[in-house]
Amino acid sequence: MSSTMRRIFGTDGVRGTANTYPMTAEMALRLGAAAGRYFRRDGMNRHRVVIGKDTRLSGYMLENALTAGLTSTGMNVLLLGPVPTPAVGLLTHSMRADLGIMISASHNPHQDNGIKLFGPDGYKLSDEAEAAIEALMDGDVAAAAPENIGRARRIDDGRGRYMEYAKTTFPMGRKLTGLKVVIDCAHGAAYRAAPELLWELGAEVVPLGTSPDGMNINDGCGSTHPEAAAETIRRVGADVGICLDGDADRVMILDETGAVADGDQIMALFATRWAEERRLRGNTLVATVMSNLGLERYLAGQEITLERTPVGDRYVVERMRAGGWNLGGEQSGHIVMTDYATTGDGLIAGLQFLAAMVETGRPASELAQSFERVPQLLKNVRYTAGTEPLALAKVQGVITDAEARLTGAGRLLIRKSGTEPLIRVMAECEDEALLAQVVDDIVAEVTAAGNAA
Repeated sequence: MSSTMRRIFGTDGVRGTANTYPMTAEMALRLGAAAGRYFRRDGMNRHRVVIGKDTRLSGYMLENALTAGLTSTGMNVLLLGPVPTPAVGLLTHSMRADLGIMISASHNPHQDNGIKLFGPDGYKLSDEAEAAIEALMDGDVAAAAPENIGRARRIDDGRGRYMEYAKTTFPMGRKLTGLKVVIDCAHGAAYRAAPELLWELGAEVVPLGTSPDGMNINDGCGSTHPEAAAETIRRVGADVGICLDGDADRVMILDETGAVADGDQIMALFATRWAEERRLRGNTLVATVMSNLGLERYLAGQEITLERTPVGDRYVVERMRAGGWNLGGEQSGHIVMTDYATTGDGLIAGLQFLAAMVETGRPASELAQSFERVPQLLKNVRYTAGTEPLALAKVQGVITDAEARLTGAGRLLIRKSGTEPLIRVMAECEDEALLAQVVDDIVAEVTAAGNAA
């Protein structure tokens, strides 16, 4: 492999189209070997890695390639099969593994896949560890001696272990008896765990998205497409809906009318309840710059601090750990509760919402809308690779003017995509005419600058 190999790790592991660089069997084998060499720091066969996956067809290919690379450097591999991403974080720690790997592209369509790495503490690897593994991939990874090649074995009860743990996060002595719950598993990693767990807690379960065929994950279902769940809720008269994504690390909650509560509304509810119970550490919620201004204003009224981070749940977790805070997440539905999990956990977040319903006796519609959203407008501008539109004086001038016009009435967020040549222009403002005008002015200037010869 050339020393000029492109960086493969993004903001959440490695991701791309299956059988296309970097999501090829060859790359997965090299990544497995490099990760194995990085974590196997002595010559003994005492090191182990757990591997979970979602239901994508390409998961078989990547699982086998990673296993070959890992065992070639002496790592013993424990294969969990289809389990939610948070289960990998949990079991990496509880099984005393040196490394955890989740094969998933989360909410992306089936043709994509990804590889996420977890350290022995169950948290996603640091940028420094990922860079060190990439450096090993850039050279020749030393193979283990024949007698030290690792072994691989299936762990049949990984799903059950996760389910039993998840149930401990639900209030002791409480049941879901009398609640009709629609659960949409997106034909993904939680397609068995989520309905079974809710049934065991006493709910009347109406399952959706539980027939994966390798190619229907996230297809018109799950947290990114809650329309099917909303229709089902209204048709069967359900009390609440829980929509997970392909690897079950994010969630959207639907009330009894089918109305959707995003991550901001879910975090608002949890933060308020936890603050009242004096278990919100530092009286602080951590969320990204994308969270709605309405959330920020609502929390201020509750005397709860909102700490903002760059986009990406790993940045949320890093800030939470640095500040000693225990609740955070993203508008997209990643809800991170470090009292319970090391990463976003859609199912456990759903359980916390159901616990609020059971303990308060209030319907989902009263709990799912804590604040009124400030109108938000987001537009993406594609630009010619190699140009830097945001560095130009004319673009900066339009942005400065927009910020001045929004002062006291809203906010503006301009950022470059980390994965493709896009400028994301987002603004929030109660005056929707002003909102549209400032966004369109910036988009027009960025478009002109980004496509200039």
